[in-house]
Amino acid sequence: MEADPYGVPYDVITMGRIGVDLYPLQTGVPLSRVTSFGKFVGGSPTNVAVAAARLGRRTAVITRTGEDPFGEYLRAELVEFGVDARWVTPVPGLPTPVTFCEIFPPDDFPLYFYREPKAPDLELYEAELDLDAIRAARIFWVTGTGLSVEPSRSTTLAALAARARAGITVFDLDWRPMFWKTTETGTETEETTRYYRDALRYATVAVGNLDECAVATGEREPYAAARALLVAGVELAVVKQGPKGVLAMGRDGRAVEVPPVEVEVVNGLGAGDAFGGALCHGLLAGWETERIARYANAAGAIVASRLACSSAMPFPDEVERVLAGGAA
Repeated sequence: MEADPYGVPYDVITMGRIGVDLYPLQTGVPLSRVTSFGKFVGGSPTNVAVAAARLGRRTAVITRTGEDPFGEYLRAELVEFGVDARWVTPVPGLPTPVTFCEIFPPDDFPLYFYREPKAPDLELYEAELDLDAIRAARIFWVTGTGLSVEPSRSTTLAALAARARAGITVFDLDWRPMFWKTTETGTETEETTRYYRDALRYATVAVGNLDECAVATGEREPYAAARALLVAGVELAVVKQGPKGVLAMGRDGRAVEVPPVEVEVVNGLGAGDAFGGALCHGLLAGWETERIARYANAAGAIVASRLACSSAMPFPDEVERVLAGGAA
């Protein structure tokens, strides 16, 4: 995509993980017996950018791939999806990550990440960032995985500090313990909590499930977790509760709980990314919190009813149809 001569800010810039998702074309079959796969764009913040683009938003992603055919595939696919890939750069000597999954509907989708010796998307350096574009974006979206290792950790925090809470800054807690090389076991390590709290100081919105909220705040009860995220600095806390739906709480203390959309789940792995893209769309539209949550839930349900992740992201008319009572 060519540079914009008018300098119009992006609606959404995301930063962080990217890779190739290889999903079995047979469901309910162990990976050892799968014979064919579909190839898709993967990586949560990348797919959030795709989801927001499907909803009509101008998006870009800051990340890195390997200098290999998979990296070429990802950049080409992003352009096809309408996501600006100018900041998706190759890293010589590191392979583009690949992720496999097993599909056992309705709620068992094991993931197998291949990100060794190091994922290129963790080789992000502050000197290479376009801080002017980051400051100007209407929404800037970062994830917890970006804090897991250097230099991505320092670069993510530097980008947040440079933005200084301008516009809407979303911190997706995105807890993936296998990406953290800490000296402790379990999920609630002091190191992780410290970096999460550093990021929350710069965020205006926090999004996470109950496990991720516990890492960030020490609280697992949804209302206590939401209040703790607000105390940490955000203006809006979004706590995903799985089958109980979503809790959203603002700084004024008002909270809304929205139940999930009933759907026959095919692959639940992309639902959170669709939720994130729709959350961005609703925030940019200035909707009331309850409407945003219902819209994001509907977008997530649509993707959960489909095999793929990136290519399954819904268009606005599809979301509106589900909100009107139609099938996902």
